[in-house]
This record gives sequence, C-alpha cells and structure tokens, in this order.
Amino acid sequence: MRITPETKLTVFYCQNCFKEDSRILEAQMGSEVALYPIACSGRLDPLFILRAMEQGSDAVCLFVCDEGMCRYFEGNRRASKRVAYTRTLLDEIGIGGDRAFVRFLTESEKAKPVKMIAEALANARKLGPSPLKSASAKRRKK
Repeated sequence: MRITPETKLTVFYCQNCFKEDSRILEAQMGSEVALYPIACSGRLDPLFILRAMEQGSDAVCLFVCDEGMCRYFEGNRRASKRVAYTRTLLDEIGIGGDRAFVRFLTESEKAKPVKMIAEALANARKLGPSPLKSASAKRRKK
C-alpha cells in the first residue's frame, strides 16, 4: 500500500480579511495548513512565497481584500502583481506558477475563513505534491 504524502498549504492573509486568530484557524484546519497574517497583503515579498515552497509547501495562497476595499488603498493590487511575478519565477524554474495564487475576498467570504482555506487546500491537492518534494527525497536517498 502506497502512502500518499500530506498536502501542505501555506496561507498568507491580510489581517483585515479574517478576524479570527491564526492559531484558532490552524487548529481547525489541521497540520496541512500554515497560516501567516500580515499587516497588509501589499507587504508580501515574493521571497516569502519562494521560501514557503522551499520549506515543503505544495502551494501558497494569499487572501487579500476585495478590489477597492483595501484599507491601504492599493495593497491588494500590489500583492496581486507580486504573486504574478512569483508565478513567472516558479514557471521558469519548473515548479509551476499555478502553485501560487491570490484570492480576493468579498465581505461575505471574510466571515467564512475555514471555508475559504478549505477551498484553497482542495486546489492545492489537485496540483499534487510539489516537484521540490520529490527532488528533496532523491537527495536524501543518496
């Protein structure tokens, strides 16, 4: 019997998106999800996404405020551009840009963080294990 590896999802989210504490959400979601609140999604550095992938994440999701609803006016647009840039980097190095994605949350979706995170995790499962995981496993065998 083949044991399938657990899917790992890293979620960065604007603190204005979800009002619940990240520790409470992580407890509800289990070990497959790591949550990192940030003051504004516009503060997300592409390096954070790359580092999450390097540390074993199969996918990285960024939850941002809906268009026109950013408290800091354009943080969500900046974040979207940074994720788009990171996606091109992930494609260029053969990991797959679809492993990094942004989700703009409406006011009604902000009230359902567990549902939104579960949808992102389902998306990550569809992608399968990250190519970095298999490369890492090969290095350990040598």
